[in-house]
Amino acid sequence: MPPATDRVPQSWLAAGRASRKLVLVVVFVALLLDNMLLTVVVPIIPTFLYATEYEGTNSSLVPAQTEPATPAPKAPPFSSMFSYFDNTTVTVLGSMRTVHLANTTETSAPPQPQASIAPLPSNCPEGEEFLAKENIRVGLLFASKALVQLVVNPSVGLLTNRIGYHIPMFTGFTIMFLSTVMFAFSGTYTLLFVARALQGIGSSFSSVAGLGMLASVYTDDSERGNAMGIALGGLALGVLIGAPFGSMMYEFVGKSSPFLVLAFLALLDGALQLCILQPSKISPESTKGTPVSTLLQDPYILIAAGALCFSNMGVAMLEPTLPIWMMQTMCSPKWQLGMAFLPASISYLIGTNLFGILANKMGRWLCSLIGMAVVGISLLCVPLAKNIYGLIGPNSGLGFAIGMVDSSMMPIMGYLVDLRHTSVYGNVYAIADVAFCMGFAIGPSTGGAIVRAIGFPWLMVIIGVVNIAYAPLCWYLRNPPAKEEKAAILSQDCPMQIKSYSTQKTLRDFPLTDDSDAEAENPE
Repeated sequence: MPPATDRVPQSWLAAGRASRKLVLVVVFVALLLDNMLLTVVVPIIPTFLYATEYEGTNSSLVPAQTEPATPAPKAPPFSSMFSYFDNTTVTVLGSMRTVHLANTTETSAPPQPQASIAPLPSNCPEGEEFLAKENIRVGLLFASKALVQLVVNPSVGLLTNRIGYHIPMFTGFTIMFLSTVMFAFSGTYTLLFVARALQGIGSSFSSVAGLGMLASVYTDDSERGNAMGIALGGLALGVLIGAPFGSMMYEFVGKSSPFLVLAFLALLDGALQLCILQPSKISPESTKGTPVSTLLQDPYILIAAGALCFSNMGVAMLEPTLPIWMMQTMCSPKWQLGMAFLPASISYLIGTNLFGILANKMGRWLCSLIGMAVVGISLLCVPLAKNIYGLIGPNSGLGFAIGMVDSSMMPIMGYLVDLRHTSVYGNVYAIADVAFCMGFAIGPSTGGAIVRAIGFPWLMVIIGVVNIAYAPLCWYLRNPPAKEEKAAILSQDCPMQIKSYSTQKTLRDFPLTDDSDAEAENPE
């Protein structure tokens, strides 16, 4: 009897490790935690640095201003009588009695400016010059994660080709957990910067290995598009929860609380990976993948990567600059700084799940083209908002449009490798992640400087026009040609290849009927 009971969990683990759905769950949770940590700091860092640096130095100057006022009553050299009724000092000089109004004004004057300044901390923050400089510092801190990820990604792509996806995936979890704990207990700008950079290393391992694993498990183009849409739904859910969760926890519990919750969730993800992925198992790819340098020479891959980069650069520029702009112009409290991103996150979640399925039917190139145009229009409308409610429309359109682009471009990257190169996906998704990171590296680092130079509205105009101008290039992804060698392979009787690429032949029969999938699999 005991041997039979021992076989039950072993058989369950064996079935789980062979299940594609559980692999999808692991990737979903990994992307969820990565992007929760990515966005949970967005409302926390600007207000935390303002509270610790500006208000800390400002409060230290207050005693220096009040100390000279205390010896003022000792200044008169003449005999004086102090009245406890009205707090005035009456000096007697010979037969003349003069009321020193200077003392009365000195004692009554300070409360007046305090009364006029008192409402400001609860509404608008002081220190316009400090906030202007903080745009650049916060932008560099946010960009550090993407910059590190940009450097590490190509190495991770090569590593996955040699040892497989399981070990890099678990390595990403470990580094992410350390970064989360460091965020919780960091109290200076330098430590926060290091924690953010460390997150970039963990994110590189998790995202490249996770997306490559999905592409290798889901070989059918239609199924791969659906799986990528679900996985990107985890990314969207992390973005959705992160900023509002961080602002509410920071406002009502404390700075460390959201990071400790994420650290606990990361431990659960690590336990899930140990059960499902077997991270000690080395499983290199059976065939050698196309080198990164060769993939970067493919113009179609570059167009897809550029769409990912520029569409995400818009929201990357908003992350460090929008909260500070809201503090300056809308006098927003701390909890609103994160809630402003909630419409974008909800619409991104809807867009990725909706167009993960719909994009394959209407054409992924068309989804990307429309999405980039809507991204540009939404960014142009952001500076028109006068309060947080005015941000709902532009941010909703922005998130929905980025969801269209991401859910279309990620499957296209795998499809282009299948069509024009060797079907090994580590390197191509390293390029996709590099494009994503370039947007989040260039956006925050340059956005703060541009805001300080010409203002927040002009920043939105620049990145909005860039997205609208880039959108027509997605037309070239409508029907990319196959390389000569791949065309010869596709012409042979290979069921997997026929099933994978036959969906492209039905794009001209839009709108499709319910029997279109069956007709696509059996065209004759």
